[in-house]
Amino acid sequence: MFQFLIDALLRTADLALVTLGLSMLYGLVKFPNIAHVQYAMFGAYASYALYAAGAPLVGALLIASVVTGVLALGLHLLIFRRLLRAGPSISMVGSLAVSMLAIALMQGLAGSFPRMFKLGHTAPLTIAGAHISYTQFYFVCTTVVLLVLVMLLLFYTRLGRAMRALTNNAALANASGLNAERITFLVSFASGMVASLGGSMLSLSTGAHINLGNDLLLPVFAAAILGGLGNPMGAIAGALLIAVTETAVTNLNFGFLFGVDMKFLPVTYINAASFLILLLALLFKPYGLFDHEVRRV
Repeated sequence: MFQFLIDALLRTADLALVTLGLSMLYGLVKFPNIAHVQYAMFGAYASYALYAAGAPLVGALLIASVVTGVLALGLHLLIFRRLLRAGPSISMVGSLAVSMLAIALMQGLAGSFPRMFKLGHTAPLTIAGAHISYTQFYFVCTTVVLLVLVMLLLFYTRLGRAMRALTNNAALANASGLNAERITFLVSFASGMVASLGGSMLSLSTGAHINLGNDLLLPVFAAAILGGLGNPMGAIAGALLIAVTETAVTNLNFGFLFGVDMKFLPVTYINAASFLILLLALLFKPYGLFDHEVRRV
């Protein structure tokens, strides 16, 4: 059972930072940026390149996150800001095109083979009978610290209050003197940074590969919708719910349903679980489980 909790926590860490960045940005620009998950893929490759060039691992991750933040801001200034003038639907289609271009570009530059970090082999950490590698342990701890920092920023700083005001009522916030454009620039930069950190830390276990962003697309969007798009705390809760469901699909013994001792579903059913949750959310709670909090914050 404890191993199940550890696996669910690890999967939550995989999704939380990317989902948080997507939800924060949606709250301001009001369109689902499909290219957002590719920031995680780009950050993973950038971290690998810096680490392979001799940079310390932590430094490589931080520099890659800053570079990805600049990339996200540049794309917002050059592409998404102009697309938004045509409406959210056009912006979403445009972001899909940007996503495809990013994949093609990275495949041309880095190839299709995964780039594995050479971190050495160490014995896994054992906690109450559950096993977790030190890399995964540091990944979870770093994610928790980052999430706490983002929440402190959102709820205990002037910038955070301004962001929440713009999310709730942009017209009223503008009339109150808030500089919406400057705040959107900051959030675009920050969303690229946290997505890059999420992708980079995930790649420490799986390697940097061309499908990293696409693999995150469905669960990240399902988590963001489930938590209520634009609601940062809901995004984290949505990531946790998706992670628990995905872990249950692949870890629970369904043998009793088939009259056998052991019967586990294949890993390929993980995507089916995300699809099912997304469909149920759209059917019964299209504004997410935390719609009330979205409107209240």
